[in-house]
Amino acid sequence: MLTFLAVAAKKKFVLDEYVDEAAGHMEKNAEGRLAIARVTLRPHLKFSGDNQPTPEEIEEMNRMAHEQCFIANSVKTEITIEAQT
Repeated sequence: MLTFLAVAAKKKFVLDEYVDEAAGHMEKNAEGRLAIARVTLRPHLKFSGDNQPTPEEIEEMNRMAHEQCFIANSVKTEITIEAQT
């Protein structure tokens, strides 16, 4: 979320609300131990002001935030973002 906020601010979008319905999926890893194997993020975003992002711009900001996120870059877990409108 924090990385998304930074990306949105750099693009001059005003984000009033970010609520995420995150879900972790446990599966056995390569060693046969239970681990969080996948995470699905479902952010609900509310922007204000005249500068409203298009769905394509939101998708691009999600991609950029994921690439720049130190947590996403630190874990082996697959992370999927399902943008909500």
